[in-house]
Amino acid sequence: MKQETVVVIVGAGPAGIATSACLNHLSIPNIVLEREDCYASLWQKKAYDRLKLHLAKNFCELPHMPFPLSTPTFVPKNMFVKYLKNYVYHFNVDPLYQRSVESAWYDNSARKWVVTAKNSISGLVEEYVSEYLVVATGENSEGFIPNVYGLDTFKGLVIHSIEYENGKKFGDKDVLVVGAGNSGMEIAYDLCNWGAQTSVVVRSPTHVLTKELVQLGMHLLKYIPCTFVDKMVLMLSKLLYGDLGRYGIQMPLKGPFLLKKETGRSPVIDVGTISKIRTGDIEVMPAIKDIQGDRIKFTNDQERHFDAIVFATGFKSTVRKWLKDDGGLFNEKGMPKYKSPNHWKGENGLYCVGFASAGLFGISNDAKNIANDISRIVDGN
Repeated sequence: MKQETVVVIVGAGPAGIATSACLNHLSIPNIVLEREDCYASLWQKKAYDRLKLHLAKNFCELPHMPFPLSTPTFVPKNMFVKYLKNYVYHFNVDPLYQRSVESAWYDNSARKWVVTAKNSISGLVEEYVSEYLVVATGENSEGFIPNVYGLDTFKGLVIHSIEYENGKKFGDKDVLVVGAGNSGMEIAYDLCNWGAQTSVVVRSPTHVLTKELVQLGMHLLKYIPCTFVDKMVLMLSKLLYGDLGRYGIQMPLKGPFLLKKETGRSPVIDVGTISKIRTGDIEVMPAIKDIQGDRIKFTNDQERHFDAIVFATGFKSTVRKWLKDDGGLFNEKGMPKYKSPNHWKGENGLYCVGFASAGLFGISNDAKNIANDISRIVDGN
């Protein structure tokens, strides 16, 4: 089977459906290919129960459709999934599901992109030809678990955070959460609330803020230089939390908003984890040295028994597995070569959305930029 269209979009997460919506808004034909059986599968199937959007709703809206006025400032997962459902319906986004893209390459003679995808329902390999290709698989395409010496000897349960729903089945167990980003800290908090004996590995310095401080900082950044915003937010954070170094959480040298801008790394938005750490209900551990059976040894030479490990160690891009011509856009890790705001456009009609480490706000900007750029080129032909 062969289909031709103007734009092929790979991925039907928020990035893919936002781009398709923007193109539909401009009456530009497009096809969205998705390997799962639904749009936004991470949100619908693989997000833990207590998850909320960590930024205020005005920073999380997709293009051309604000949240209803009744929506709370920090949107729960189920409300966001409902918003996505309404969004897909409103903009007539209609992905082709269970299409696993195997390759995409640029045909110089035809000056078009050729995308092959396996239809997991029929078992057939299908071909899609387009003038433009949008990579919308994003930064969170595949869960990443680091190489830990002896992990294969661990006798308990090992999961990635993408598989974590809630702490119900861990109620009487010793659980180690590896990774102290937002997911790791929130999962540790959830486990503790379910009665698990919880420890969390904090390997790198990290900022800890409340969601209100992040909201304040993002508002102030419209008017005040980043350096001053960082100083103000860190001063307020210290008043709230004191010196977290005494609990094993060190602070980075650069401020939270500057760090986000330069590296894409977000501050931890505290949901109650810090109070649990202060009371000793959650223990902070340094990096893992090695694992022997159900015993885990840490870099401070402390050794402990654990029943389960949850790796909240992030994700990795899978672009390099199928994209044969990178259009000067992606590096060897499948991430954009250039930093925002120059990251979204490559050569020969290749674009990417959702790779700016800027969350849903970045996705919205990318989607609008891509659709407007394609519209400008199409109208000029």
